[in-house]
Amino acid sequence: MSRLQDKVAVITGGAGGIGLATAKLFLEEGAKVVIVDISKEVLEKASYELDHENLSFYVADVSKVKDTEKFVETTMEVHGKIDIFFSNAGIEGTSKPITEYPDEIFDKVIAVNLKGVWLGCKYVIPRMKDGGSVIITSSVAGLKGFEGLGAYVASKHALVGIMRVAALENAKRKIRVNTIHPGPVNNNMMRRIEEDMSPGSPNEALKGFETAVPLGRYAESREIAEMALFLASDQSKYITGTTHVVDGGMLAL
Repeated sequence: MSRLQDKVAVITGGAGGIGLATAKLFLEEGAKVVIVDISKEVLEKASYELDHENLSFYVADVSKVKDTEKFVETTMEVHGKIDIFFSNAGIEGTSKPITEYPDEIFDKVIAVNLKGVWLGCKYVIPRMKDGGSVIITSSVAGLKGFEGLGAYVASKHALVGIMRVAALENAKRKIRVNTIHPGPVNNNMMRRIEEDMSPGSPNEALKGFETAVPLGRYAESREIAEMALFLASDQSKYITGTTHVVDGGMLAL
């Protein structure tokens, strides 16, 4: 099955768990994929792992205007179009109460998680083909609060607002804009969160998260990628301005 045959997809945070799994799935479905990340080393590793002729990568800091403009222009020069934009880059920050949260970490979380998506929408969408799809990675933390994760929660809530405005502004061009809200995912970000929340005994934090998931486990990155594929494909051609939760029932509690 080739649900994305000959489509061009740009994935930010493309060398991380969800981004890498999505790139793999998009390639399997016939897309030409450009993965964007801040580290050349991790991009080269991802490229080696995926090993596909339709994959390319670009080193960029998504929170910077010039970097964003450059990866958009490079994609247009190479492929001549952008059909799918998966705005997935994000960082977790740290785990501390609001009153103790370091200002510099707050600023960094907002810069990457929020401004990065804003700049992506600002510079990518005008170059997209009519009828394209924008997918933004938010989180269950974009729909509920979590103690100690104030900056992350604030940034992920804000993405829902950006998504809804972008969906309205681009509906005439039939460009769909939606958010994905993963629960805990079995990847490196969750390993860092677990250690940060429970230094020296991260398994305690892991057990706590698993207890909060009715299905009793973390998601795998591939499971989030499958939702991204649905939203990228024509199977979702009448879906825009909506939130899509992939959390094992976490928000049902």
